[in-house]
Amino acid sequence: MARRFGKESGIIGVAAAAVVSLAVAGTLAFGNFGSGSQAEAEGVGPKRAAPVAPVDSSIVHASDRPGRSLNITIDDGPDPVWTPKVLDVLKKYNVKAVFCMIGPQAKAHPDLVKKVVAAGHKLCDHTISHNTGMDHQSQSYQSQQILDAQKMIEDAAGGAQVEYYRAPGGAFTPYSRKLAAEHGMRPLGWNVDSKDFEGGTVEGIEATVRGELPNGPTVLFHDGGGDRARTVDALDRLLPWMQQQGYGFGFPKR
Repeated sequence: MARRFGKESGIIGVAAAAVVSLAVAGTLAFGNFGSGSQAEAEGVGPKRAAPVAPVDSSIVHASDRPGRSLNITIDDGPDPVWTPKVLDVLKKYNVKAVFCMIGPQAKAHPDLVKKVVAAGHKLCDHTISHNTGMDHQSQSYQSQQILDAQKMIEDAAGGAQVEYYRAPGGAFTPYSRKLAAEHGMRPLGWNVDSKDFEGGTVEGIEATVRGELPNGPTVLFHDGGGDRARTVDALDRLLPWMQQQGYGFGFPKR
């Protein structure tokens, strides 16, 4: 939920040789040597995305598509009612978007996460608790919120990479931006706030988006956190209008 666009850590375990020897001896005694590798080969346990390279830690707004282009971003889902409807509208106009997901929501609805990925959209980490005061919390709290959500989303997606991080309410800190970037997630801002979470009418959402488009390419909508019927209807009107104005659709730069 957009409230504002706000401002701007290891333990190394050392195993003793005696413990290792004892563990190996015990494993051999029970005939289970190599069972861990076998479990991995058989796909037992949660899948994790392959290690990714760090990305730029600055907050991105620009599109990766040249020319007159917009980035559609969808926050606070996935939601079993509204995410499928948003996906249907995006498909109708052949538009790809970035879905900024809440970790527990993704964990609860892995089918929707996989559906988002299968449709060619990209994933964004929107934390565990959607705390818009994260910039006033400890680094350990920020780390837990960001990295636990990333794992939940990637596991729900079957290992697809989370490519962006959006702080709730824009409550970025230098630490959170650096942490996200080190884990392959570009901090993601916005230029156009549809204010669809504030209620009002479909016409009001339309007017807000049209009026703010000169601010930049990244547009913020929501598919979670409440009744998003107005968002669905507004997207169904705005996307063809944007295309008529000569806009194309890309993804935020990484």
